[in-house]
Amino acid sequence: MELNIFGKPLIPCCTDPMTGYFRDGFCRTVSEDTGTHTVCAVVTEAFLAYSASRGNDLMTPIPHWNFPGLQPGDKWCLCISRWLEAEKVGKAPPIVLEATHQKSLQYASLKLLQQYAYV
Repeated sequence: MELNIFGKPLIPCCTDPMTGYFRDGFCRTVSEDTGTHTVCAVVTEAFLAYSASRGNDLMTPIPHWNFPGLQPGDKWCLCISRWLEAEKVGKAPPIVLEATHQKSLQYASLKLLQQYAYV
């Protein structure tokens, strides 16, 4: 059973659009996931622009990957490293704590993550 940052069962992040490394709606990871897609974020316009500026355009649809492109307010499993990078420059989106995988705690403190709780 996958656990969230509180040590409780991980809840789904989003299924519309379908997110996660496994595209199953959960922000869970395996060793092959070099990005460590463990943070369930509610993306903002500022974050999407920042991510695009860093070479990861999450706004443009990619039909052959069944990716509709994200809009502000969409939930998406982010790489913990990109989220931390965005946090350092004031562009980190809020996160759904119960849908954020416990592996995120290997990279960020619970206190920091809680500061970005989506309410």
